[in-house]
Amino acid sequence: MLKGRIIKSLSGFYTVKGESGITICKGRGVFRKRKITPLVGDMVHYQINDDGTGTIMEIEERLNSFIRPPIANMTQALIVVSATEPAFSHQLLDRFLVIVEANKIRPIIIITKADILDADEKLIVEQYKKDYTEIGYHVILTSLTENDNMQLMAPLLKDELTVLTGQSGVGKSTLLNNLHPKLQLETAEISTSLGRGRHTTRHVELIEIVEGFVADTPGFSSIEFTTIVAEELTNYFIEMRELAPSCKFRGCLHDKEPHCAVKAAVEVGDVKQYRYDNYLRFLNEIKLRKPRY
Repeated sequence: MLKGRIIKSLSGFYTVKGESGITICKGRGVFRKRKITPLVGDMVHYQINDDGTGTIMEIEERLNSFIRPPIANMTQALIVVSATEPAFSHQLLDRFLVIVEANKIRPIIIITKADILDADEKLIVEQYKKDYTEIGYHVILTSLTENDNMQLMAPLLKDELTVLTGQSGVGKSTLLNNLHPKLQLETAEISTSLGRGRHTTRHVELIEIVEGFVADTPGFSSIEFTTIVAEELTNYFIEMRELAPSCKFRGCLHDKEPHCAVKAAVEVGDVKQYRYDNYLRFLNEIKLRKPRY
């Protein structure tokens, strides 16, 4: 059997890039019986049929997987947020960071549209960049019209399976076009009446860029904390995760508990107040979540 990766899925046909080049495959019937769906990003074992098509025989164990978008084995996420139009939102960024961290995906923060900020706005966004860099995140401040930071981004994609995610209208397709000009992906205009864009990406496909794969997908359609429990949330805030062992009580939720190292760090500014406020907001959301049966 040959080994390869599914790089495209359309109507039950899977494009596999593997040892024999590109092969259009179908899945074995047993997958349907077992309710297993091959996903873009899956590493698979397949065989070539007499007519030149292929059959996927096995799917290797996944590092992670999502239903929307249907994709597996992502190693890093470019979380694309805009500096303006729509306005920068640390709450939305933290929400994406929690989802990404919870799924064992390394996040890289891309702040776009820096070229259209006025001087005061630029100072504010640069402070956020500094904050998230000090926390430990890789942050790139870039524009949609200039290519000056593309040289910084390209090496980050090598040997990775990268997904772009972020709210609509922040420039994900434009960013991909800048990284790979031949793509000419359809870009969405911002709806000025709504202040947000419209999805322009209709299927999941892996695009090979600088010896890595990038998923051309709308990103995570759900950024709800459906599978995260309250006791785990701290793990997905880097600076709080490091402080948690110093809390007096094991399993401290850093809310109303006394002798909490995280709350003490907020008091002296070692943990940013807005990050802590977002943590409490997400914690409350998880506590109010209806149980799933």
